[in-house]
Amino acid sequence: MIDTRTAPYAALTLRAVLGILFLAHAGLKVFVFTPAGAAGFFESLGLPGALAYLTILAETLGGLALIAGVYTRIVAAALIPVLLGAIFTVHGQAGFFFDNEGGGWEYPAFWIVALIVQALLGDGAHALRPTRINR
Repeated sequence: MIDTRTAPYAALTLRAVLGILFLAHAGLKVFVFTPAGAAGFFESLGLPGALAYLTILAETLGGLALIAGVYTRIVAAALIPVLLGAIFTVHGQAGFFFDNEGGGWEYPAFWIVALIVQALLGDGAHALRPTRINR
């Protein structure tokens, strides 16, 4: 049974943590690797460098939207391809465990599951733009 008193706060907690993680990863690309460095890395993988800028934008806007609770279900689902891209281009060949050299796909896969859970849960408490769903 779902506790309707605490479930909205569980969704809020998940939403905020996911948003913070996306902002942290965007910040890593901007402040540590630099956007140009991230673009160069994407190119080294055979991807267009412009995709790095799009990824930074998606991580930033998606992270902010999740934290604020704006279009939570849509944003959570829309961010899944970013992580699938990380798995298929970088982490997949490193094996499953994230502590493997090069970081395996364990962490991004778990992150995808968390995004699916968020999309199913919805906004939770204190969302700026709660999703209306007909029941």
